[in-house]
Formats: sequence, structure tokens, C-alpha cells
Amino acid sequence: MRFDYQATRPCLVKSLLKEHDVSRSLLAKIKFRGGEIWVNGEPAFATRPLAVGDRVTIIIPDEKDEDGRLKPISKPLSIISEDDHFLVLDKPSGVASIPSSIHSNTMANFVKGYYLDEGYPNQQVHIVTRLDRDTTGLMLFAKHGYAHARLDKQLQQKAIQKHYYALVSGKGDLPAKGEIKVPIGRPKDSIITRCVDPDGKYAHTSYEVVEDYGDVKLVSIRLHTGRTHQIRVHFSHIGFPLLGDDLYGGRMDLGIERQALHCYRLSFFDPFRQKQETYISQLTKDMENVIISRKQNLE
Repeated sequence: MRFDYQATRPCLVKSLLKEHDVSRSLLAKIKFRGGEIWVNGEPAFATRPLAVGDRVTIIIPDEKDEDGRLKPISKPLSIISEDDHFLVLDKPSGVASIPSSIHSNTMANFVKGYYLDEGYPNQQVHIVTRLDRDTTGLMLFAKHGYAHARLDKQLQQKAIQKHYYALVSGKGDLPAKGEIKVPIGRPKDSIITRCVDPDGKYAHTSYEVVEDYGDVKLVSIRLHTGRTHQIRVHFSHIGFPLLGDDLYGGRMDLGIERQALHCYRLSFFDPFRQKQETYISQLTKDMENVIISRKQNLE
């Protein structure tokens, strides 16, 4: 894959590339694994001085399946958007993001199978944003390591925005808008669940009630941090757990058997197109059915 950059001040090639998030490890890959660096159409080293206006081209070697640890599985994907750099998918419920000791048929396996089926030269899977196994909605993949590095920087700067819809139920009043800022940790007696813990990691969730169906509310949620089970823990903590979330006290009597949580909006800055990209995913059928049922009860 080829990228072009132009020097706007005197510097070294490696300094210019660092400004564009080309890491030392990527430079090493270019040097030792078949990549190339060119300045004004001629081969060059990373230590070459540049003058204003010099044009630097890097050719990044393809990422082959070198270790084979991720098993490819061919399965149809719900693709929202795809180009040479990024892949945005709509994830169904019941599918984990990455393999583990208890999950082997995951989104990462399916994407690997898709890359191989399509004959893509880059075959490494780079997950930028993950979702819990039973959470539905938008997931973002980078299609090569350099694209992943560019978005990792945005993740660190909290510039990638994810918005969720959730159906919650509880006693008392839920304010129309709110900020939940309580730390989350892992209880000593469980490796799965999380809990509010004064000694845990800082966690911040914003929400707004979109629709009120009496005993059930549809809320729009934005994550400012990315702790495990953050939304589920935070809403359980304020007394309004997600429907279908038996792990954190959610109601199981309204026809939905997984946490009613859907990532419906994903926004990030595409560094290659130099524009903000925003993607939307429609609410899932099981959550829509709950909403229809609660509306009917109000009539």
C-alpha cells in the first residue's frame, strides 16, 4: 500500500513520517519486510534530510497471515461501509468480538474469513472498537496496521465517538439527562462481572432519555471511557438496569433475553480522506418489538 506526504519544513524523512503516525516499528517493517521509501521518485533512507516541498512516498508491505492463530470462518457479514482502509460492520447479538477460551466463532474469525475469501493482500485483522457478545451494532475494523495506528491515536484522544441505544427499567424517576461518573472495578469473586468500586478505574457515561414508555425508557448513551460492561454497570448502579441483562439485575419478562443495548452511531475522523465519517445502524428487531409492546400498553 502506497502513501505520499510533502515536507512543509526542513526535517528528516523519519520526522515527517512520525508526524503522520508512522511508528518506528512500521518503519522497521518497511525496511526489513519488503517495503520502500522514496523521496522525489528516488529510493531513500529514513535519515535523509528533506527540504520544503520534497515529496516522500512509502510503500508498506502486505500483512500476510504469518502465525495462523486466528482461524478464518466464512460467514456473511452485514457491511455498513468499506474502503481500502476501514471496514464498518453491523454486529448481531450472540457473537463475541474476539476469540477466547470460551468463544471461537467471533467477529474477528468472520472478518479473517472474509479477507481470505475476497483475496485481500492484507490478511491481519485489526479491531478498532469492540462490543460485548450480546450487544449489537456498529464495529470498526482497520484493514491494515497503519490505518489501525492512525485510529489508535484518536482512541487515546477520545475522538472516536460511539453512541448507544438502551432499554432500561427501574423504580422511581430517571432524570431526562445525566452524567454517570463512578469508577468501575472487578469483584474479587468473579472474572466475568464488574462493579462500582471506589478503587476502580474512572468511568464516565452520558445519557439522555429519548422516549418514555412508563416502566421502560429508551435512552441514548455516549461513552467517554471504555471500561468493560461500563453501560451495564452504570445503569444498574443508578437503579435502571438494562432489559434482558440478568447479570446486572435487568428485567427478563419483556420478551428480550439479552442486554437491550445497541451501538447505533459511530463517528471518527478518516485521516486518509481528511473528513469526519459518521455511520448509523438501525435498531434491532428484538428491541423494536419491546418498544411496540410498551406503546400498545400505553394506549
